[in-house]
Amino acid sequence: MPYVIGLTGGIGSGKSAAADEFSRLGATLVDTDVISHELTASGGAAIEAVRALFGDTCIDAAGAMDRAKVRARVFAEPSARQRLEAILHPMIRRESAARVAAARGAYVVLVVPLLVESTDYRSRVDRVLVVDCPVELQLARVRARSGLSPDEARRIVAAQIPREARLAAADDVIDNSGTLEELHAQVGRLHRRYLALAQAA
Repeated sequence: MPYVIGLTGGIGSGKSAAADEFSRLGATLVDTDVISHELTASGGAAIEAVRALFGDTCIDAAGAMDRAKVRARVFAEPSARQRLEAILHPMIRRESAARVAAARGAYVVLVVPLLVESTDYRSRVDRVLVVDCPVELQLARVRARSGLSPDEARRIVAAQIPREARLAAADDVIDNSGTLEELHAQVGRLHRRYLALAQAA
């Protein structure tokens, strides 16, 4: 099995920017959010189960899951979130495991937003890397990216595991409170370390 780095962080922390740089440097990237989008895209393997759960109103004109409508539904109705996760999470776990097993890079970066909350994923990685930034910066990035209201952004951040708990679980931390260049410099240092660890494993 390849050497696996589990990359996580709160929404708006900069996980994608860090993951993209690891990929550019030669790591194999396996992103559970990307897999989730593939499963819920038009023709995706989860679409009919999502349709059966939420009805046609939560499927958009292109045949994909309407993420805004589903987000509103699961925030309003916690049991709906649990039912959706019961559909998606096993499919995401299977597909991510297959992609990790097939990886040909020097090591794998497995991006999992809920890594710290999930004992299953934590058992599948050699190290946990947390991309971190202050909560107010998270909120500003989320709002700038998605156009959400301040209350909606705060609700999403509040629904995630606290920043302190995520940091306590980290083997490595990237501080993404600065510039993209500073983020890339930290990724570069970790990449060299991970190459050595993978070769020694």
